[in-house]
Formats: sequence, structure tokens, C-alpha cells
Amino acid sequence: MQVLDPTHEADVAGLVPPPRLDTLAGKTVGVISNGKQGTKRFFAAIEAELRETHGVADVIWRTKGNYSAPAPEAIMAEAQQWDALISGVGD
Repeated sequence: MQVLDPTHEADVAGLVPPPRLDTLAGKTVGVISNGKQGTKRFFAAIEAELRETHGVADVIWRTKGNYSAPAPEAIMAEAQQWDALISGVGD
């Protein structure tokens, strides 16, 4: 029997999470979808909530080309300009 360890192998001790936002009002939120059919309505509802309830200025949608692969470098580079990011899956 082989037991697999699902934890990440890289050393994450040096990673420091960014500070939390004090508000979403006026911010840009990026959404990275895995591209499956179930994400469209779900993320549309999240976008409406972000705009109407939290005053988000802009929501940017990006979709990965392959749902099982990490987001491409171009999307991750663009995400550096966003104030917050939501990544999700759907079927």
C-alpha cells in the first residue's frame, strides 16, 4: 500500500499573507473561474453581492483554459493589480 501526502512540498515558512482589506468599497476584485458550467451563475451572484452590498468598484472575470491546471502566468500577473481575488470551481 502506498500512502500519499497531499500537503505542499515547498517551504512555505517565508510566505507572509497580505494584510486584510478594511473595506471592499471602491476596490477591484478579480474572479478566476475554472471554466466549468456551474461557475457562471454562481460568480454572477457573487458579483452582484459585491457591487450592491459592499460597494466594489470593479469585478474582473478571468477563466482558466484547463480546469484542472493552475491559472496561467498571464492571469496571475494581472491579479497582482487587483485588490482581492476569488478563485472557485463549479460543475
